[in-house]
Amino acid sequence: MLGKRFSRMAVGSVAGVMLMAVAACGGSGGGTTASEAPSSAGASSEAQKSALKVGLAFDVGGRGDKSFNDAAYVGLEKAKTDLGAEIKDLSPSSDGSNRGELLRQLADAGYNPIIGVGFLYDNDIKTVAAEYPEIQFAVVDSVSSGPNVTGLQFAEEQGSYLAGVVAANKAENGHVGFVGGVEMDLIKKFEAGFVAGVKSVKKDAKIDVAYISADPAIGFKAPDKGKVAADKMFQDGAEIVYHAAGDSGTGVFQAAAAAGKKAIGVDSDQRQTIKDAKLQPVIMTSMLKRVDVGVFEFIKAFQGGAKGGNNIVYDLKVDGVGLATTGGEIDDLKDKLDAAKKDIVDGKITVPSKP
Repeated sequence: MLGKRFSRMAVGSVAGVMLMAVAACGGSGGGTTASEAPSSAGASSEAQKSALKVGLAFDVGGRGDKSFNDAAYVGLEKAKTDLGAEIKDLSPSSDGSNRGELLRQLADAGYNPIIGVGFLYDNDIKTVAAEYPEIQFAVVDSVSSGPNVTGLQFAEEQGSYLAGVVAANKAENGHVGFVGGVEMDLIKKFEAGFVAGVKSVKKDAKIDVAYISADPAIGFKAPDKGKVAADKMFQDGAEIVYHAAGDSGTGVFQAAAAAGKKAIGVDSDQRQTIKDAKLQPVIMTSMLKRVDVGVFEFIKAFQGGAKGGNNIVYDLKVDGVGLATTGGEIDDLKDKLDAAKKDIVDGKITVPSKP
């Protein structure tokens, strides 16, 4: 159900989420859904619990992006509160060239496990994990690359499909838009799902699509460029624009406010995380990518004795993606959204992951 539990960033329990103790899925493109992942082999000792030290390295944009990175930090903070973990977070340089250095810094300081937020950590974690085989690593949005690496993946296309259903139902003229931060396969999953959701409601809908950059160091942290892209869409007649652009999405909200239109946020409940009171009302909903849940459940499973070498997929079945309901602007669509979600979970609808 798409109930009120999606209206806050607080971590909810995902039933059955524990990491596998074998490396059978390591390095593959597929993964085990969170609901299918078996429990860990046993409880940890009290000494392990008291010594839990968790390190997290953010993606470009770092803490405070009001989106992807901040969602990960919510999971890290919950580990501190609920599991008694000592936590440390680090942000990369503007071009992200020191990702490997951050991972080694955390490893040398005794942090275990260590989490890299974003697929751009993939190669660095593969290298560093081999250098520190006794430490468990996780990488968000990528696959396992070794026996001590867990891939935390999300069905972004499924959550984006629901966002598309909202946009199509709310845009009276059938004209909507999508702004992606970086033109890459991961962000195209958001585009593909959104377009499919819109078309499921209005086959003749007009959908504008624009990407800010091919460079992650630019595309996810350029609000000015996000505003330019969305400005054009609103000027051309779009009523609602959905973004998957990290901090650049702030510019989309600014454009919506200036045009008197609406926008859909991403990753976190951005009606809550965006502090500008003038922008909050334009955010009719956000597609929640529960990175907070993935991070926390990985840490919890580690504390319980689980090992890596596998991939966990957070999809609609386990509420790993969904929609925020803050503001009540999509409450009238609850039945339609519940029906769409059920059809996806039951396999009646297969959401495309490529445009």
